[in-house]
Amino acid sequence: MAEEVQKISKEEFSEFMFIQYISALVSSGMQHLGKTMNQLTGKIEKNLEAAQGIIELLSMLKEKTKGNLSDIEERIISDGMANLQLNYADEVNRSEKEDKSQKKENDL
Repeated sequence: MAEEVQKISKEEFSEFMFIQYISALVSSGMQHLGKTMNQLTGKIEKNLEAAQGIIELLSMLKEKTKGNLSDIEERIISDGMANLQLNYADEVNRSEKEDKSQKKENDL
């Protein structure tokens, strides 16, 4: 019995590749927020500026592709952006609190 290879359309392949690209950007953003480990260094690292850049890139992609996305593509990019934005706000607030706490300790 020979295995049948299922061929996908160019449109399905493009959708798959777009979703993979958005997922990679979101994953990179989470890494920059210190939510996941850097696979190269094996460490948790934060770079809020880089995370903000990824959020801005996703926002631009969403705007430029408006009206051209499938329902699932739209959901993936919207959910990914929302997740990054909420986590970014959380990390900025956490950093501000840590800075204030450290300033109080230094003033003592």
